[in-house]
Amino acid sequence: MRVLAELAAVSVALPAAVRLALGKISDTAPAKYSVLQQYLHKEHKQESSEKSRGAATLAAKPSPKLAAAKNQDEAALKKNLCVKAAKEHSIPQDLNKVLENKVMETVLGLSYVKLSVVEMTCSGDADSEGIVSKSISSHSDLIPGVYEGGLKIWECTFDLMDYFSEAEIEFTNKTVLDLGCGAGLLGIVALQGEAARVHFQDYNSTVIDEITMPNVVANGICEGRRMGSGKDRKASKPPSKRPRKAEGSPDVLNRCRFFSGEWSQVSQLLLNSKPCSKYDIILTSETIYNPDYYSALHDTLAQLLDRNGRVYLASKVHYFGVGGGIYLFEKFIEDKNVFRTSMVKTIDQGLQRCIMEIAFKNSC
Repeated sequence: MRVLAELAAVSVALPAAVRLALGKISDTAPAKYSVLQQYLHKEHKQESSEKSRGAATLAAKPSPKLAAAKNQDEAALKKNLCVKAAKEHSIPQDLNKVLENKVMETVLGLSYVKLSVVEMTCSGDADSEGIVSKSISSHSDLIPGVYEGGLKIWECTFDLMDYFSEAEIEFTNKTVLDLGCGAGLLGIVALQGEAARVHFQDYNSTVIDEITMPNVVANGICEGRRMGSGKDRKASKPPSKRPRKAEGSPDVLNRCRFFSGEWSQVSQLLLNSKPCSKYDIILTSETIYNPDYYSALHDTLAQLLDRNGRVYLASKVHYFGVGGGIYLFEKFIEDKNVFRTSMVKTIDQGLQRCIMEIAFKNSC
């Protein structure tokens, strides 16, 4: 009877057709329990089926908000995967190992590694990033996020070197950063101008080890040779030659540090170092070809430049196929409202090129 009473109480909440069916069943508890159980089981099964179909529909057709969130997560993951960690490269005690298997050429009074020899000899551990083989196989001087052109000396480098002489830029006792250094010729000029410290940064570690550091060592052998005016330099290239033994370089290298990695990562490494590095002069050439990199470059300059420091940036007016250029970056800087800019030189021969001076607003 107790079971019947409980069933009766439950049945009040049931649809009328079900209560009618229950009323026509015999008074035995097992029978009434069986009918109620069957009904509840049927309802539960139907509800579960509808939920399953609903879940399947949601999985097949996610809401716009869910889809947008998923796309953002995937974009963030892809961006993080492209960020190359910062690394400081130690200088070997035996400097002759830096020049091992290197053939040097000279241009404008500076020695630099012959790239064709590097392409033949650089493999295995010497090119752990694989950028030499990838650059050769793809016939490209630029593979975004993989190789950013540091093996090659770009023409704006020479424009900036000439400007140093013309404007009599003073490096004595200055701290200098050669940002996106590649061959490192701009930093080498600063070293020869008696800069107190010169740091070299390139995206690729292979470039630092196989190109930048050998160039610094080779030019350090002739320490004390100062840059003449642009007119006095010899632009012709003498025959390739093996570098002399690195016997007089340690003092020069004591003023140098070498870094590889993405700009934001290198900035954090430098800012966390003791003492914290701020630069009187930042030199950078042909680094604004890709607008996607403008934010990182701008932030790096803002973080690492001394309050009264100067940036000297050389660039083509426009980079066809990539989209960047000097006026686009100038507009980007203007919108950020952190720096002031000045076009200090324009070169019209060939593709038009410019040199921009950048300084903090309200700086001296």
